[in-house]
Amino acid sequence: MSKLEMRPQVSFASLKRTVKMLFKFYPVLVPVTILCTLFSAVASSIPAIFVQNVITIIEKWYESGDWDAASKEIIPKITLLITFYVLSIIAITVQTQLMAYMTQGFLSKMRCAMFDGMQDLPIRYFDTHKHGDIMSYYTNDIDTLRQLISQALPSLIQSGAIVLCVFAIMLYYSLWMTLVVILGIFLMMFVSKKIGGGSAKFFIRQQASIGKEEGYVQEIMNGQKVVKVFNHEAECTEDFDKINEALFEDSYRAHAYANALGPIIMNIGNILYVVIAMAGGIFMLSNIKNISISGLPLSIAIIVPFLNMTKQFTGNINQLSQQINAVVMAMAGANRIFSLMDEQPEADDGYVTLVNVKTDKNGELVETSQHTKNWAWKHPHTADGSVTYTPLRGDVEMNEVDFAYEEGKDVLHDVSVYARPGQKVAFVGATGAGKTTITNLINRFYDIADGKIRYDGININKIKKQDLRRSLGLVLQETNLFTGTVMDNIRYGRLDATDEECIEAAKLAGADDFITRLPEGYNTPLSNNGSNFSQGQRQLIAIARAAVADPPVMILDEATSSIDTRTEAIVQKGMDKLMEGRTVFVIAHRLSTVMNSDVIMVLDHGRIIERGSHDQLIAAKGTYYQLYTGAFELE
Repeated sequence: MSKLEMRPQVSFASLKRTVKMLFKFYPVLVPVTILCTLFSAVASSIPAIFVQNVITIIEKWYESGDWDAASKEIIPKITLLITFYVLSIIAITVQTQLMAYMTQGFLSKMRCAMFDGMQDLPIRYFDTHKHGDIMSYYTNDIDTLRQLISQALPSLIQSGAIVLCVFAIMLYYSLWMTLVVILGIFLMMFVSKKIGGGSAKFFIRQQASIGKEEGYVQEIMNGQKVVKVFNHEAECTEDFDKINEALFEDSYRAHAYANALGPIIMNIGNILYVVIAMAGGIFMLSNIKNISISGLPLSIAIIVPFLNMTKQFTGNINQLSQQINAVVMAMAGANRIFSLMDEQPEADDGYVTLVNVKTDKNGELVETSQHTKNWAWKHPHTADGSVTYTPLRGDVEMNEVDFAYEEGKDVLHDVSVYARPGQKVAFVGATGAGKTTITNLINRFYDIADGKIRYDGININKIKKQDLRRSLGLVLQETNLFTGTVMDNIRYGRLDATDEECIEAAKLAGADDFITRLPEGYNTPLSNNGSNFSQGQRQLIAIARAAVADPPVMILDEATSSIDTRTEAIVQKGMDKLMEGRTVFVIAHRLSTVMNSDVIMVLDHGRIIERGSHDQLIAAKGTYYQLYTGAFELE
């Protein structure tokens, strides 16, 4: 089972890691925010002391009748209390503003870190993980961290500080009454553990169910045409209902537990309030000696603020219990996020790079920062510290290559391919024969199990993947266009290409004709993978994108399969120009597109069973001949 499909687990390690990253991103603002939160918590705890003092002063005034003396004691205390409250308002305002800034900044940095890491993952990762589930990392799971940082953590710090302060004040005034409160707290903790534990389990399940539902929705959206043409709307709805029902069940149970916890804790607090009032009255009337740090006798002056402290104490205990679910959800979400961030990036041990070169007066190749359109492989040699420059020619060799996507299930067996500079090499065979796999290996989207692949005489494992892929042009059967203009999508092949170069590439590919007839020409916007264009038009843009990159090696994987016969004739002319002087690998079902290839290789179950030119293979009257004459079908 893959990491994305596993149920998220509760892990305090993920919570610790989240907090450490928050401190790393904001080493100054986080401590300032915590100090503001703590000050606000302390300020909200001290009124009990003022109430006790004020009641004591009023008792003295009642006994002595000296209001002037009493007012001189009360007014400074009230002024000090108001000052504390004003400072508390300022502190809480600063805390909320800083927390809003840090929360959104933290999420922004996390999304960037996730996306940057995802860009470095191997193609295998995306082939084996649901894209909709990956999307839920950026939406659903990241939102759990927002709740944690902006709400749960501040509430935990503030409520925790208030609980500690109030508990200390309680002990200061009366041990006996504090023991009564502790008994109530034990009951609250027991209930929180029982109910909170149940809600945590279902909140974790909810996270996984949301990811599963988002993955299914995206899958159906991408396959909407297939769904409609086969009239599978009812079946899709039925499958979605099952997934949605599972999400409902998990969410309902999670919130049912969570919603029950608050009222139960609150009512236990109310009962405790009554018990404290009764216990205080009994202690006072029974003349039980008050044990306290203050040394004050038990009186109304202590019982009244004690009742208020009890209310405040239980209220903050309730607040703490309410944040447990947010913390559990955040830990589950953080676990999923960190599982993505911790995925092993695509391994690249290459050290040979592709550089611009020019020829000096001695006829030697020298590296230059200028765009000369002349490229060479820069090959440093650790043995003697020398550097050699090998001209980029497009000479590709595969020697006795074996490969399997899954261990024990070989896709290629002992495959050898030799493509000399400027040659056109075609692969023909049924679906699953291994044609696309060969091109995937040349790109190093996957690494071979055995054998060797050399590019211009250099083992491709020694070439940095980014430089290797920069030298290869790729046109796939499935066209991917990006949000932007037509010009932007063509320039995607080489970002420093001028408008003139992009237009020239479009003309070469045969795309200029339909582009110039668009309402805004090359500035026509594209969205949703160019859904407003025909499949053939989208493919023409993809071919122009490869053409503007001007690579020495082209890989055309069913590049004209989505183009009608008339358009194919137009494109083929452009393709012939595009392929001039380049090494080209062509995968095609239409044999008419590979007839002019220098070498045609027929694959069957991962083995090359025939190779030669069109005329040679026809003369041999083997599998290719039978395919060409219609005796065999490719499928």
